[in-house]
Amino acid sequence: MQNFDDIRFYKDEEVNAALQENVRHPMVKALLQFTFPESDFSEIEKKVKDCHSIADFQSTIIYHSVEKVLEKTSEGLTDEGFEKLDTSESYFFISNHRDIILDTSLINYTLYNHDLVMTASAIGDNLVQKPFLMALSKLNRNFLVLRNQSPREMLRSSMKLSEYIRKLIFKNCRSVWMAQREGRTKDGNDHTQQGVLKMLAMAKEEDDILEYFEKLKIVPVAISYEFDPTDMLKMPEVLAKRMKEEYKKSANEDFNSIMQGAMGQKGRIKLRAGEILAKEDFDKIREKELSINDQLKEVATLIDKMIYKNFKLWPANYIAYDLLKNEKRFAKEYFEKEKRQFERRISRRVDTKNPLALNSYLLMYANPVINKILVNEE
Repeated sequence: MQNFDDIRFYKDEEVNAALQENVRHPMVKALLQFTFPESDFSEIEKKVKDCHSIADFQSTIIYHSVEKVLEKTSEGLTDEGFEKLDTSESYFFISNHRDIILDTSLINYTLYNHDLVMTASAIGDNLVQKPFLMALSKLNRNFLVLRNQSPREMLRSSMKLSEYIRKLIFKNCRSVWMAQREGRTKDGNDHTQQGVLKMLAMAKEEDDILEYFEKLKIVPVAISYEFDPTDMLKMPEVLAKRMKEEYKKSANEDFNSIMQGAMGQKGRIKLRAGEILAKEDFDKIREKELSINDQLKEVATLIDKMIYKNFKLWPANYIAYDLLKNEKRFAKEYFEKEKRQFERRISRRVDTKNPLALNSYLLMYANPVINKILVNEE
């Protein structure tokens, strides 16, 4: 039996002690007071200390934290497709990845609203270096993806991660969420990394990789924010990449992104769950008699197409596309007032006299339109 102690989340019997230890941490206290602004802290503390399982903590505290974030920083969250899922089943959810914490929080919030099994969710260990963040992640059923390892260590930890996911889904009947790629999409161009699927397949006991994927019940999810609250924070990395320069993160960059992602304005948000990848999907790939790498490529493409198809395009996406192409192709999808507002947003965030900066910012919002056009043309 593998020992998963270095990557697993808390067992229920560990939850209360972790809460007792962290409830008065200044950042945890701030989160709790944000969540329950009408309550005295002694009342909130009692509520927290009455939690004796992850389910208690998520339903009593975190659900309301997410609700408060939505109330304060968005024009509302809507969802589609989740009603088709079976409340007694566990699934492997894979989605595009724009925000460090919010993506998985919104999926779990939606699953809870539909009485579906909430997920255990992957998080990079680089994002939870602060002890209180580590505790919060383990209290939210996050398991760790170990980063910055040698190739040999990476192979070993990928195998362990794969086995842990298999155990969660098949033995614990727990749904799992992973992002389609390592790190957030910075330029709006969402792509599933083959490496994620390769890791996932490492624990297969079946001869056929596609048979294992079928058993996992993979559900691609499209997460569409009207406005990315971290768009300005992503720009330095996007520009460095486009200029083929090395980009080094600042010390608190990830933490600042977490805070801005939570508290920045997002406009409207849409979550759409696609169809479960089915036997027919995998049979079509099987018929091509491809190598395993090419099979993984086909599965990645299948996931991408479903995410592009289900991605909700907002006026900002269409405006960005028309500005980028200097066209009026999608003029019917937005009002002139919305265009002026988006142009003001651009001028506050980038140097509009710098063509590369302007082009990069527009692409962040236009790429989902470009991807959907490509899918529709096929």
